[in-house]
Amino acid sequence: MIVWLNGTFGVGKTTTAKELTTLIPEARIFDPEHVGYMLGRVPNLPRLGDFQHWPPWRHLVVETASQLLNYVGGVLIAPQTVLVERYWAEISAGLERAGIPVHHFVLHTDPDTLAHRIDADTVESGARQWRLDHIPEYCDAVAWLSGEAEVIDTTEVSPVQVAHFIADRIGTRTAGVD
Repeated sequence: MIVWLNGTFGVGKTTTAKELTTLIPEARIFDPEHVGYMLGRVPNLPRLGDFQHWPPWRHLVVETASQLLNYVGGVLIAPQTVLVERYWAEISAGLERAGIPVHHFVLHTDPDTLAHRIDADTVESGARQWRLDHIPEYCDAVAWLSGEAEVIDTTEVSPVQVAHFIADRIGTRTAGVD
């Protein structure tokens, strides 16, 4: 199965994903962003501002996830923001055709809290402006995301607490791990 962690940039998807790998047996992180980085090295692709705009990215995310699960099994944790409804529809339909169950969660917080977290982030400070610039796009996407995923308000909870909630929700948490 795949546990897809969606939500805007800087909300805590990667941190939550790392925590989930300690709670879910045979879980590993699969970051679809790396598929985009790979495509970015291909000469003469049109520069569209975001690798998600390349149709091969969406197809390769599905194919890579499918191949990984066929090879190693277990659970893939995919911390990836997808704010374009059509792109999510392509990915989720492809995963469904591949027979891969997906648990889709949106990590959410209000724009002010998000901006504060982004400003306070010292690990990925170079991504500050990118993250801030995408808050309005995320706010526009929340309506359709709410219909496609379970929304988790992270405003008052830590990534560890969010990970525990998700692991309990999908029923795969390792017994005895608190």
